Amino acid sequence: MDHATVLKTLGFTEAELTGGSLTVTSPIDGAEVACIAETPAADMADVIAKSQAAFKEWRSVPAPRRGELVRLLGEELRASKDALGALVTLEAGKITSEGLGEVQEMIDICDFAVGQSRQLYGLTIASERPGHKMSETWHPMGPCGVISAFNFPVAVWSWNTALALICGNPVIWKPSEKTPLTAMACQKILGRALARFGDDAPADLHQLVIGGADIGEAIVDSKDVPIISATGSTRMGQIVAPKVASRFGRSILELGGNNAMIVAPSADLDMAIRGIVFSAVGTAGQRCTTLRRLIVHKSIKADLVEKLAAAYASLPIGDPRIDGTLIGPLVGQGALDAMQAALASAKSEGGIVHGGAPVTEGVPGGAYATPALVEMPGQTETVKTETFVPILYVMEYDTLEEAIHLQNDVPQGLSSCIFTLNVREAETFLSAVGSDCGIANVNIGPSGAEIGGAFGGEKETGGGRESGSDAWKGYMRRQTSTVNYSAELPLAQGVKFDV
Repeated sequence: MDHATVLKTLGFTEAELTGGSLTVTSPIDGAEVACIAETPAADMADVIAKSQAAFKEWRSVPAPRRGELVRLLGEELRASKDALGALVTLEAGKITSEGLGEVQEMIDICDFAVGQSRQLYGLTIASERPGHKMSETWHPMGPCGVISAFNFPVAVWSWNTALALICGNPVIWKPSEKTPLTAMACQKILGRALARFGDDAPADLHQLVIGGADIGEAIVDSKDVPIISATGSTRMGQIVAPKVASRFGRSILELGGNNAMIVAPSADLDMAIRGIVFSAVGTAGQRCTTLRRLIVHKSIKADLVEKLAAAYASLPIGDPRIDGTLIGPLVGQGALDAMQAALASAKSEGGIVHGGAPVTEGVPGGAYATPALVEMPGQTETVKTETFVPILYVMEYDTLEEAIHLQNDVPQGLSSCIFTLNVREAETFLSAVGSDCGIANVNIGPSGAEIGGAFGGEKETGGGRESGSDAWKGYMRRQTSTVNYSAELPLAQGVKFDV
């Protein structure tokens, strides 16, 4: 579908797409596709107040009933999957299958959250005092601010929103300024689910705010937004985290990743190459879980690099809407400039660069480049710095201990993996002396996490967890309660205080 058809299919009006102050361009061809209105910073106090009012109603709706809203959202997403996936491609530049895959991830988290709405379990705890019952329960916290990035413009919102809603919290969403149209489309889709849900949902349960740093700051700074889930760069997290902590709010941070794969001598190289290529160049290297460092045993490095270089040279680059394209555009010229600067820096540190050149022929415009494979003499400062582009740095190792040290010796700690057929190596990598990342895989790449497991990482990745497992606890407050149903009043720890 062309740009206009995609927008029309999703119900955008001419008034929504014109006359505003925020220009939206497509990375596919650099074309301007909309000029939309931004939320005035002066309106943010009212937005937050409305969210607080919605919270006072939504928290009293039973959790399984709240789950019904998320079930309806999943239905509406299914009905809109093709169109929303096409809009992800238009606005973020992902190839068609990845755009559709992102919407499928939204559907999956809705399914997960519906079941979770009946499993917000607490604990009953044995009390040391006779005639007493002790328990832990979980309660809604209040408005959840979601600040999302361009590379997963809708999936990250759904991870947070599906869980926040079932936990009893309203949502205020600030999307990336690069991808506001996908957010507006999601607001329309959620609106249809809310209309079907009925009067149990209060007004302003979900609000979309569009704009720059001043809009984000208003959410981050407000004590009336107790939860902030922010996805973006480590630099952004270093600004957000102290502000939220200073007001004793809760942050869920998903920040930088500098993900590595160890390839052991016993690895199935054909499988490893398939895993490397998708993980390193999928989404044009613009995933937080993109493979950026390849740590290969010295006995197989030359063979692996030769095969990888051949695989890289065969990758179709171009319009992401065309069947067969595997590498779409970078998000903009700034990303392409950053890629060229990183490659120049790697060369200055002794790197041997394969690929990485800008592509101007056979593409519709925009910022395109061939993925780069860079053989490095060691883990230099350039290698330790995340650049959000398709550059894969290759290093060699001798012992597994050395490989794990290289894997861990970066500031970030999101995703990691090892390819090996040796069970000792695999289990060591997954043990306490192995990977220090939030995600650790064996014989699959670092990219492509499923929603059933909590997603997030350590160190400069921020420590947050979203999506499945027990991530719902990040959106609720825990309360310990003790009930004395006896006729006595014994004190804990045997304390005597008779009056």
